Amino acid sequence: MLVALVIALLLVLLLAHVPVAFAIGIAAAVGLLAYGGPDMLLGIAETTPYSAVSYSLSAIPLFILMAQLILHSGVAQNLFDAARVLVGRTPGGLGVATTLAGSLFSAICGSSTASAATLASTTIPEMTRRGYDARLANGLVAVVGTLAAMIPPSIVLVFYAVLAEESVGQVLVAGFVPGALVTAAIIATTLLLIWRKPHLAPTAQAHSWRDKVRGLGAAGPIALLFLLVTGTIYVGVTTPTEAAALGVLGALAIGLARRKLPLSALRAAVTETITSSVMILMIITSAYLFGYFLTATRVTQQLVETISSIPAPALAIFALIALIYLVLGFFMDQMAILALTVPVALPVIEELGFDPIWFGVIIVLLAEIGMVTPPLGLNVFVVSRASGRPTGEIFLGVLPFVIAMLLLVVVLTLWPGIVLWAPSTMAG
Repeated sequence: MLVALVIALLLVLLLAHVPVAFAIGIAAAVGLLAYGGPDMLLGIAETTPYSAVSYSLSAIPLFILMAQLILHSGVAQNLFDAARVLVGRTPGGLGVATTLAGSLFSAICGSSTASAATLASTTIPEMTRRGYDARLANGLVAVVGTLAAMIPPSIVLVFYAVLAEESVGQVLVAGFVPGALVTAAIIATTLLLIWRKPHLAPTAQAHSWRDKVRGLGAAGPIALLFLLVTGTIYVGVTTPTEAAALGVLGALAIGLARRKLPLSALRAAVTETITSSVMILMIITSAYLFGYFLTATRVTQQLVETISSIPAPALAIFALIALIYLVLGFFMDQMAILALTVPVALPVIEELGFDPIWFGVIIVLLAEIGMVTPPLGLNVFVVSRASGRPTGEIFLGVLPFVIAMLLLVVVLTLWPGIVLWAPSTMAG
């Protein structure tokens, strides 16, 4: 009964738009106070910040700073131009270029909403000017923005790794192949839509080989930055935190070389990094506090025992859990979903015999889908604000891509080795 009341309080706070960290923390504090009194609450509250904030978390502010430096360097337009030149006269070439540029930009951005906002301001005007259907253009950009949640270095995957107490490096690398598959699925869906309805997009402009070589040169620094960060983690040369520090230095070098990082831009990047980092660390601390409450009330253990006794295949039970995550994604932020559910869901998943790293990738992919589905659909609202198009139109535009991503979830569930192959080959 107490657990139900605490969860109801949490939902009320979230619906009242109380910041996620404070909503989780208040609900957990009320639960601990009611269950064990002031002594239990104070004792746990005194030790939680020290146990929740570990060395692994230092990668998060560094990745955020790297992303902010890149955002203020204005490289998104360069990536789009380079991809547009390389794609050439491919039907729907600008749409393919947007996806390719977005995937590379996501690889060094780490934030889905920031990626969507940047791509919306750089690619949608160009596609609209070239005669692309507005629904397709806006829906495509909203979906491509979600790649930042999957392609390493992803802040969301780091967040999951810390909550699940898994290797941050392995979880990050595990996102690479699924991220590439999501990119391929978006491109294939775009081309299929244009093949069926050619009026949705004109043929792209042809470019000379000289222009294509020049385009590769423009995208080169970002590709090198991605290799510097993810590559060094993969081969075991650096830890994720050390790789993030190298990424910051690389992003700073790119910005200075482009002469696009004045003191005001550096100040803005650092300010945004501090704000975002404090928010994430507060969510993690509150999630640990909530986890102590669930442990004290034995909710997690009882849930594991109950689900284990259900006479159904493990895959069927997982399908139900995945459906719950999908529905949560319609209403809640990625960080909030992970903070609230991982402490409860992960023991169940492990009891069913599933790999926790694979599970992290799957729920992040489901969270990506939630970023573009109503009623919340944060990326849709970001793109709508940037382009001035109605959200209903954009939600319709993302629908074919959502179907493709759901099919990919099924594929990765039936063949988990696709996710686990890359981390299994890591050095060390």
